[in-house]
Amino acid sequence: MAAPARGRLDPRSRILLVVIVSLAVMSPDGLRFVPAALALGTALALTDRAWRRAGALAAAGAAMFAGGWLTPLWWPHPITAVIALACQFTIRFVATVGVAAHLIATTSPTALSAGLRAAHAPRPIAVTLAVMLRFFPVVAGEAAAVADAMRLGGLAGAGGLARHPIRALERFAVPMIAASLRASEDLSASALVRGLGSRRRPSAMIPPRFTWADPAAGLALAALAALSWWARPLA
Repeated sequence: MAAPARGRLDPRSRILLVVIVSLAVMSPDGLRFVPAALALGTALALTDRAWRRAGALAAAGAAMFAGGWLTPLWWPHPITAVIALACQFTIRFVATVGVAAHLIATTSPTALSAGLRAAHAPRPIAVTLAVMLRFFPVVAGEAAAVADAMRLGGLAGAGGLARHPIRALERFAVPMIAASLRASEDLSASALVRGLGSRRRPSAMIPPRFTWADPAAGLALAALAALSWWARPLA
């Protein structure tokens, strides 16, 4: 039986990180925890050597910070006030998505199901999350294929949307709806074939186990949260 890779977080720890970060940044006083969540998401991307994801998360966080806090100071105006409110609201989702992207990129549906079973999660929740984790990459691939087809027809991009807005939306929405329905049916059938909905407990090829990386991630998150609470950079 294969052993989990050393230095990789257990699926239960990844899920717990997403839950904790989501609850923290979405709380009424959650803006003060946003820098900690952004730093954690960037660090997780760097440990995965996902340089593009780390750069995108840092750039998105910097853009939201500039629009939400620096622009109103530079140009006090009702327009910048509206932009600031939108950025201060959106940066919470950016921080949450940055941590959730690590879970999506590093956790297969099988590993997620094994981790949820080890955590004694209810079976409907485990099956739903496993199907959702596989659903989004499939839909993203279908969207890329539809965009390529629209590009051949001259309907892609801002120019095509400006020239033929109704046709562009129709050519994108109709295939995506059909592809989403087809993907959901295929993934549901695949989940049933794999026995995800059965009452028997299947055996995991790689059983989830905690390593030194799990408490290290917890300590790093606690230190970042304490620093954010003390500094209050966005509050």
